[in-house]
Amino acid sequence: MANTRPFAKFEWMIAWRYIRAKRAEGGVSVMTWISLIGITLAVFALIVTLAVRSGFRAEFVDTILGANAHVTVYKQSVIEQTGQVTRRISDYDELADQIEAIPGVTRAAPLVKQQVMANFGNQNAGIEIYGISYEDLQGIPRIAAPRESMGQIEKFQEGIALGSVAARDLGVTIGDTIRVISPQGASTAMGRTPRTNAYEVVYIFTAGRYDIDRTRAYLPIEDAQFFFNKDFVADEIEVMVTDPDDIEAFIPSLLDAVGEGALLWTWRDSAGAFLRALAIEDNVMFVIMSILVLIASMNIISGLIMLVKNKGKDVGILRTMGLTEGSILRVFFICGAGIGTLGTIFGVIFGVLFVVNIDAIFSFINYVSGGGVWDPSIRGIYELPAELKGVDVLKSVALSLGLSWIITIFPARRAARMNPVEALRYE
Repeated sequence: MANTRPFAKFEWMIAWRYIRAKRAEGGVSVMTWISLIGITLAVFALIVTLAVRSGFRAEFVDTILGANAHVTVYKQSVIEQTGQVTRRISDYDELADQIEAIPGVTRAAPLVKQQVMANFGNQNAGIEIYGISYEDLQGIPRIAAPRESMGQIEKFQEGIALGSVAARDLGVTIGDTIRVISPQGASTAMGRTPRTNAYEVVYIFTAGRYDIDRTRAYLPIEDAQFFFNKDFVADEIEVMVTDPDDIEAFIPSLLDAVGEGALLWTWRDSAGAFLRALAIEDNVMFVIMSILVLIASMNIISGLIMLVKNKGKDVGILRTMGLTEGSILRVFFICGAGIGTLGTIFGVIFGVLFVVNIDAIFSFINYVSGGGVWDPSIRGIYELPAELKGVDVLKSVALSLGLSWIITIFPARRAARMNPVEALRYE
């Protein structure tokens, strides 16, 4: 049989007979099942972890880019004649037009921003007012087309738009009137007095980020300028671009457009630390999951060593019948690699099914546990996201098959190098 082609039919037949355990060899059967289940669970965990990791990052970035500026343009601080330090932009319309003329810029929106206290009945909540035009508000994806909303954004000029968590904390709904209290009021002989005004809630949005929905509110820019004593000025200009992932490429053009005395703050500047932390966590989790796959693959060695020991007589007989060392190696390699391959296939199937149905699964878990499994006030987002990527599945499959196949070679070589005389001496 020296000229037999590798992985011949009889080699597969012998390997299949060895994998099927007999009652007298129950230990081998147990180790086979342990190896198979271990590989399946390890690959399942790896795929789910990679999918959740990708989904969490995608959801986090999407909520940032969908409700916040890709680049924020400020003016450097200057000292007014009154002695006050200010960064207000007086020529904001002209500056916004210059920025929008830059290729790749989709929107440049002047903003008036101020932190205030909102009141309704006995309820109070700290919110941040964004004064913005109706046209520019419609260009914010997570606000104009949120995951959930109440009221009509078309009535924005008639009142205030409020985040859903802030509305819940205040106990308001569409049509209610809230009082907004600003500490930056009029100057009197007794000092500054708070300034208050009432606004009807015309639109309630759920942007998908808990911190945004808890603190964000929008007013027409004219109303915000009047209320905060910022007539004909803006605090900043919110810039949106076509490719926020390549935001650094827009910086030189933006600096040329806004001229001297301008400061730029990109979305990567504000979220860069968190994104770097996510990248480190991603790498650590992949290493940990890879170790789990390695540990599961090690069970294959235990099972094959027991199999080789139990089949020593068979190996001796097969060698005397003419089977080469290569044939014996391939027989036991098929045994171990087959277990690893089957475990990988089952792991991929269960992992993909879990990721595809993750919302339903967590809804069931949340129902059974009585709620509170996922707290958006802690997590920042409202549900556990998962994004299944083909490259992540391929990485999981390659890692599992690579480890299980490589590990299988060592006990298979031991079986192939077994001396048939020694194997049959005491038989």
